Amino acid sequence: MDLGIKGKTALITGGSGGMGREVARVLLGEGANIILSDLKQSDVDDAVKELGDERVTGCAADLTAKDGFDDLAAHVEERGGADILVHGAGITGAKGDPLEMTDEDYEEAWQIDFMSAVRLSRKVVPHMVEKGWGRVVFVTSENAVQPYPDEAVYNAAKAALLNFTKAVSLPYSEKGVLFNAVSPAFIETPMTDGMMEKRSEQLGVSKEEAIESFLKEERPFLKIGRRGKVEEVAPVIALLCSARASFVAGSAYRVDGGSVGAMNI
Repeated sequence: MDLGIKGKTALITGGSGGMGREVARVLLGEGANIILSDLKQSDVDDAVKELGDERVTGCAADLTAKDGFDDLAAHVEERGGADILVHGAGITGAKGDPLEMTDEDYEEAWQIDFMSAVRLSRKVVPHMVEKGWGRVVFVTSENAVQPYPDEAVYNAAKAALLNFTKAVSLPYSEKGVLFNAVSPAFIETPMTDGMMEKRSEQLGVSKEEAIESFLKEERPFLKIGRRGKVEEVAPVIALLCSARASFVAGSAYRVDGGSVGAMNI
C-alpha cells in the first residue's frame, strides 16, 4: 500500500530506541525523509548509521529544556520543517506507592511525558498549518486508560497526553493537521527487558519464567501470551502518518495484544 508520503519530512523523537528506529524504517520505505531526535547525540548517531540512508539526519535534544527545543526546532527548520511528528520520547519514571511518590517524581514524568508533547507541537505544527497538511502521532500507553498502582506518575502523564490528543485535534483537523495517538502495551524493548530482568532477580527465576508469570498475574487479558514487537507497532504509527489516514483524527489506536480489559478507550 502506498501511504502517499513520498518526500514528506518526519520528525521522530525517542528516535534512537527500538520503536523509533522501526518507525523510521517503515517511513523510509514509503519515501519519507527522517529526522531522529533523542537525548544523547551518540545514540542518535548510532541510529542514523544503522539506518544507513542519506535521507536520515539526527539531532540530540533535551526536551525538558528550552535550549533543547530551540536547537531541535532550528535543525528541523533547516530541513524545511516537519510534515509529520511521531513523538515517542518518554520515561516510566519513579515507581511505588502512589502517595509515597514525591512532587518531584510526578513533575519529572509530567515534564518528559506530557509537556514535551505540548511544547514540541508549538514548534512544529505552525509549519504544517501553513502547508495545510500535517500528521502528529503521540505514543501513549495502555496505562493511560488502565492504570497500574505502582506506576502512578506514568499513568497520570500518559492519561493527560491522551486527553490532549483529543483536545488539540479539534481545532487543528480543519486546518489539515491530524492528531492521533497509538497506545502500545508490553512491547519487547529495553524498557520491558529491564522490568523483566528485575522481576527475574526478585523471584529467582529465568527471564522467560518472569515474563510468563507477569502475563498471568499482571496482564490477564493479554491472551496472545507474549510481548509485542516494535515491528507490530510501527506499521500502525506509519498508517496514521499517511495520506491514507485522511479521515482519522483525535483517535487512539491500541496495539496491546488485548491487554486493556475494555473496549472503550
